[in-house]
Amino acid sequence: MTTTGDGAAIHRGVRTRDTAKEPAGRTVTSRVLSVLSAFSGERRRLSLSEISRRAGMPLTTAHRLVSELMAWGALERDRDGRYQIGLRLWEVAALAPRGLGLREAAMPFLEDLYEATRQHVQLAVLDGPDVLYLERISSRDAVGVHSRVGGRFPAHATGVGLVLLAHAPPDAQERYLAGPLATFTDRTIADPGRLRWALADVRRNGYVISDRQVTLDAVSVAAPVRDAADEVVAALSVVVRLGDPRPVALVPPVVAAARGLSRWLLSHPDHP
Repeated sequence: MTTTGDGAAIHRGVRTRDTAKEPAGRTVTSRVLSVLSAFSGERRRLSLSEISRRAGMPLTTAHRLVSELMAWGALERDRDGRYQIGLRLWEVAALAPRGLGLREAAMPFLEDLYEATRQHVQLAVLDGPDVLYLERISSRDAVGVHSRVGGRFPAHATGVGLVLLAHAPPDAQERYLAGPLATFTDRTIADPGRLRWALADVRRNGYVISDRQVTLDAVSVAAPVRDAADEVVAALSVVVRLGDPRPVALVPPVVAAARGLSRWLLSHPDHP
C-alpha cells in the first residue's frame, strides 16, 4: 500500500476512497488538459484530491496522469506535497511566438513608457474572449490592478481588450457581443449597443481611455500594436489612479510607444 500527497491510500493501484465516476468518451488528451486546467492564478498549488475534483475525474485516474506529468516535468511537488506547474511546461510555453517573442520585442518600448509615466505598463494579446497579459512593469505606489503576467481578463472591461476587440475580425466581434458581458463596476460597458459604439470610437481615434471599468479607482489608456502585415497583434496600456495623472495626458506617450513597437515589427517581419 502507498499513500498520495493528500494522505489517501492506494492498494495495488486501486484507491480505497475513490468513488467518483468519469464521463464516458473522454480521450487521454482531454484528461491531461483537464489536469493542467485545474490550476489557475488563484489556485497555483493543489492536492491530488483537489486536482481530481476540479478536473472531473476519479482519483485513481488523476493519480496516474499526475505521476506521468511529473515524470515529464509538467508538474512538480512543493515541500507540503502539493502539486504545481513545472518548469518544463513553462519552457515549452515560452516557444509561443505571440508570447516570449513579442514580449522580447516590446520590452524596450515598455521600459521607455514606464520611465515616462512611472505607472503600470502592460502588454496584452487577445485569446478567445479574453485578454492575455504577456508583460507588466509596475511601481510600488501605483494603483492596485487585477492583471498579472499570464493572467486573463474579459476583453470588454479593459483598455487593452477594447483595443484588441475593436480590431478583431467582424465575426469574432459579433460572437463577443452576443455573449454575456460581465460587470465589475457601474461603469463597466456591459451593454452590447454601447460596446459596439465604444469599439467604433477606438478604431476612429486610434486609442481608448477605459474609465473605471474594473475598479472605481483606476483608469487605463491603451493603443494598438501592428505587425508587418498591418494587423493588430497586441495592445499596450498604462493604468493610473483616477485623477493622477489626467488620462488624456497619457495618450501621446502610449500611442508613441505602440507606434514605435509597430515600426520595429514592420522592419523585422521574420521576428516571431
